[in-house]
Amino acid sequence: MPTALRPIGHEDRLSLVDHLDELRTRLIICVVVLIGVSGVCFWQNDAILDALNRPLERTAFKEGDDSKDPFEQTARSQAAQKQLDLQLAVLFRQLANDEQDGAQAAIYRRVAATARAAAAASPAAQARKPVTLGVGEPFNATIRVTLYAALLISLPLLLYQFYAFILPAFSPRERSVAIPLMLMVPFLFVGGVCFGYFALLPPAIDFLQNFNDDQFDILLQARDYYKFAILVLMAMGLVFQIPVGMLAVTRVGIISVKQLRANRRYAIVIIAVLAMLLPGADPVTYFICFFPLLLLFEGSILLCALIDRRAASRGDAEDDDEDEPEPGDGGDDEDPDPDGPATAGPHDDDDDDDEPVSADPFEDDLDPDDVDLGDEEEAPATAGAAEGPPPGADPGRAGLGTTTE
Repeated sequence: MPTALRPIGHEDRLSLVDHLDELRTRLIICVVVLIGVSGVCFWQNDAILDALNRPLERTAFKEGDDSKDPFEQTARSQAAQKQLDLQLAVLFRQLANDEQDGAQAAIYRRVAATARAAAAASPAAQARKPVTLGVGEPFNATIRVTLYAALLISLPLLLYQFYAFILPAFSPRERSVAIPLMLMVPFLFVGGVCFGYFALLPPAIDFLQNFNDDQFDILLQARDYYKFAILVLMAMGLVFQIPVGMLAVTRVGIISVKQLRANRRYAIVIIAVLAMLLPGADPVTYFICFFPLLLLFEGSILLCALIDRRAASRGDAEDDDEDEPEPGDGGDDEDPDPDGPATAGPHDDDDDDDEPVSADPFEDDLDPDDVDLGDEEEAPATAGAAEGPPPGADPGRAGLGTTTE
């Protein structure tokens, strides 16, 4: 069984087994969350399918649209026939009321009832819906959409588990940068999903489904449509993590804001390639993705510059506080007159009482090495006097000199 997760510091040293145990625990948490969210999504699969079908439904029956799509033409013909049947029912009902002849009035009433029945049987104008071609495709498509939606909803928590696993490897300085960025991840992901659903999917689907529609009998398979819609939403949620990555590399010191601005042209090329790789290869989807990504990149540069400016001003303020001397420093510990007599404290008096006082005032100044060196220097002179005077010298003078000395 996995152990409970505990806070891990940067200084903690874990064995390989401990790391694997933590990884297993976090993976089990991710699987349990994914299964729970999948159950909730399967319970509310009707609401999820309605939400995903809504951008597709808006592509048909627009006001002032003279589409040559056979599907829309058939739907418009059925709607016009329904209106005609309702008008005929009202007309024959009025004729039956005005008719004096009972037999003719009964005929009018039967015609009116038939017209009302025909109007009620006419199908209402419905927008496009995905079609299924296989026997088990409705069930398979529902399960697939449920899993996609569960992954989309639980992805912020999955990303948090990933960041929490690698967070102890960061130093305290790196952690102070990483934790605010981790808090930004779910909000940016939700913002990207909302942008993709409200701003990207409707125009992209409208363009793709109505392009050259008079030449095709357009039938959109459920498997392809739901995969396209979920991938677009997930891709936009991940792409909106660009500010997190840019703030991370600038705060850690890998790259500076000046370098980002100087290499803007390369960033534009990368954004263009990224927008091309996103789901939907049509020009409308491409430009709808390209321009928001470019604005997101420029906004990230401004945000990085603002944070760097605030960090620099905060660092200057801390340096000024450190340079300013604190009141009272150096007043009691330092002697204002270095040449003046030192004042002995109570501790010095106790030490003087414990030490014995020497009778010779110069005894403390003597060095044993100096005494030894003096003996060694006088030794040759004494030895020379014992050997006698040198050759040719006067013994008397030598004796007198010795006696006098």
